[in-house]
Amino acid sequence: MAEAADFQGMTPSPARRWMRRTGALLAGAPLLAGLLQLPTAAPTQAAGQDSVKAVSGSGAVAVAVDSLTPAAPSDGDTLTVSGTVTNKGKQAVTDAQVDLRLGGALNTRSAIDRIAGRGDYQHGVDAAPVGGKYVKEFSRLTPGVSQRFSIAVPVDKLDLGEDGVYEFAVSLSGETSARPWEQVLGIQRTFLPWQPDEADTKTRTTVMWPLTSTAHMTAQTGSDESQTPVFRDDDLAKEIAPGGRLEQLVSLGKELDVTWVIDPDLLASVDAMTESYRVQGEGDATTAGTHQALAKQWLAELQEAVQDKEVVALPFGDPDLASLAHNGTNVTGSLSHLKEASDVAADTVDSILHVEPTTDFAWPVNGAVDPSIVKVATSAGADKIIARSDSLAETAGLPYTPSASRPVGGGTTAVVTDARMSTLFQGNLTRASSSTLAVQRFLAQSLALNLQTDNQRNIVVAPQRMPTASQARAMAEAVTALQDGTWSQSQDLTAAATAKPDSSATTQVPAASKYPSSLRKQELPRSAFTQIATTQDKLDKFKVILTNQDRVVTPFGRAMNREMSTSWRGRSAEAADDRNGVEAYVDSLAGQVTLIDKSETKLSGRSATIPVTVQNNLVQGVEHLVLRLTSSSPRRLEIGGERFFEQRVAVSGGHSQTVKFPTSAQANGQATVVAQLYTEDGQKYGAPVTFDVKVTEFTATVMLVIGGGFLLLVLAGFRMYTQRKRAAARATEEDGAEETSEADNDPENPEGPEDRLTQEDLLEEESRASTRQEAPEQPSDPTPDTAAESADPSGTGERVDR
Repeated sequence: MAEAADFQGMTPSPARRWMRRTGALLAGAPLLAGLLQLPTAAPTQAAGQDSVKAVSGSGAVAVAVDSLTPAAPSDGDTLTVSGTVTNKGKQAVTDAQVDLRLGGALNTRSAIDRIAGRGDYQHGVDAAPVGGKYVKEFSRLTPGVSQRFSIAVPVDKLDLGEDGVYEFAVSLSGETSARPWEQVLGIQRTFLPWQPDEADTKTRTTVMWPLTSTAHMTAQTGSDESQTPVFRDDDLAKEIAPGGRLEQLVSLGKELDVTWVIDPDLLASVDAMTESYRVQGEGDATTAGTHQALAKQWLAELQEAVQDKEVVALPFGDPDLASLAHNGTNVTGSLSHLKEASDVAADTVDSILHVEPTTDFAWPVNGAVDPSIVKVATSAGADKIIARSDSLAETAGLPYTPSASRPVGGGTTAVVTDARMSTLFQGNLTRASSSTLAVQRFLAQSLALNLQTDNQRNIVVAPQRMPTASQARAMAEAVTALQDGTWSQSQDLTAAATAKPDSSATTQVPAASKYPSSLRKQELPRSAFTQIATTQDKLDKFKVILTNQDRVVTPFGRAMNREMSTSWRGRSAEAADDRNGVEAYVDSLAGQVTLIDKSETKLSGRSATIPVTVQNNLVQGVEHLVLRLTSSSPRRLEIGGERFFEQRVAVSGGHSQTVKFPTSAQANGQATVVAQLYTEDGQKYGAPVTFDVKVTEFTATVMLVIGGGFLLLVLAGFRMYTQRKRAAARATEEDGAEETSEADNDPENPEGPEDRLTQEDLLEEESRASTRQEAPEQPSDPTPDTAAESADPSGTGERVDR
């Protein structure tokens, strides 16, 4: 009969509820008449009872609602409420009873916020108990002890009215020895969304499902061919392990109709873990990573989860757009790093997940925007900015929440996410009660939003970037209930961004002065971007000499993207350590190509060569280097005929090369020489090597030549002495022969002293010859005073001087 009692303008379910309430009212009419005939003291007694209840000890007992199922009930469902009550006081509670309280429908979203912010029980404000058998009694609650409860009530018994959000509370009443009367000692409020039938107009809801993490990889790689990556720590393995944060996000997200928002750096890091990798330890030591199987499993599950789903790729490393806009735009090269991070995003995601991502979205921290943030975001190619409604707030006084899409000028669209729904899953949700309250409030806000107007709208929910595992579970529970509900339908982020905007919605981007100070305090400082620029400058000078630049440019480029990451907010000390580590590693690599120190050098002779050695301890060869040798005293020492001389240098990996420079001495003394490496574009490379060169006119070589010439002169004099001695001997023999002949012819005339040489004469002659030989003969010397050579034929066996 009730099913047939349909009234015009009502759906069958409201008609049935109207009939039930009318019948109950008619059945209670006689009771009401009897009550009116009671003595006047009855109302006074009732009022006294109410006043007794008003003296409440609310807060003495903690009430926790651990589960409420179904979260969004429908006709015919049984609502089961489970939880715990804990006596926090010092006195035992007796005659305790857990009641369910159903309040009235809440007409606005702000009313939901107001109810959620209330604390202790307030008599006359909180609803009356449902009563009946739908209670849970405890004879005694001992201080500090928790008791569990579970109450199941058919939805029809709750007498829910029209579609809407209802305040729903669980309270505990009882007595204590200090207050021996019934009183409400604790209460927990939540919400019951009631939309049993399909809504005529459903809200199109987009839920962003973020996959981001902190930076784990370093710029350091191994010297092997595959360049084994080195991780700062092994914490990423904990996140992708079963039960870990990232593992929960993947396993829960694959069952939901969501838009995946992914940092490509996270994918690259896990992908690196599938092969050989190292983890930094104490000092310079590293240990081998052992979680390859875990990384492969996580990536396989993610690949399956994102199939046929929309994937939005953030710039590599998820750069902090607000920090860059406020502190980095005046630092040379900062915007270039953002552009590079955006350019590599699509290829990284596609190569690992085998899906083509969308890359035209920018997501500032908490959706907080100002003109400079929008400008920076669009400079890297994004034309859609994910803002939030508490930043791009409504100013036109609309009685409803407008759609997410807002044109903000210059061909840029702001996708304004709903702040209330986006921020509900923050904080500690490890307790079941906290999670349940967040889920019910999320559903309540969504339904209240849908009931605001008959116009269909596009709503986007953007939770925090890195939800914990418990937060992820609560989010998944809420999204599942929403997608199974009757007032919402799922939609991709791109569809929400390109939907027709509400003409009355705010499109004015707030001024920079409106940017939250709490967020500004967490930004990367200007010094961070300055240090990144310094590191880039060092890398640029280093890479030009390498034969294989990709081995260095790629890992360092990605490392500098990570240095700009949003994940460094609130971790300034760790961020500084990371930047210092990257810069130090650039310095250490560049320092592997160096000049060998030289000690003082002595120049032999007027000209000589000076060797300088270049050492390359890198695994790859270096080229495009010029070695310049400069004399600080070119008047004393010239190099290559000039003040300085240059030669090109190319050294294989792990080798050294010695370069020889021609020098010439112009004067005696000491000259300082500077050896310096340059790149081909004239930039200094590395530290110079300075050494002294000592120049002397007569060096050991010159003295050796002089000594050799003197020896030759001595030998020549000895030869002349020998020849003259022999000549004197022949002359003596010839004279003797003549005297003998004369004596034979004239025996009467004997030999006299004056006619032959005596022994003293010979000795005196030899002495004069020796004296002449000791003095070298010069061209201007007079003709030697020697006896004339005989022109007569020589006798047998005699030497003839020619």
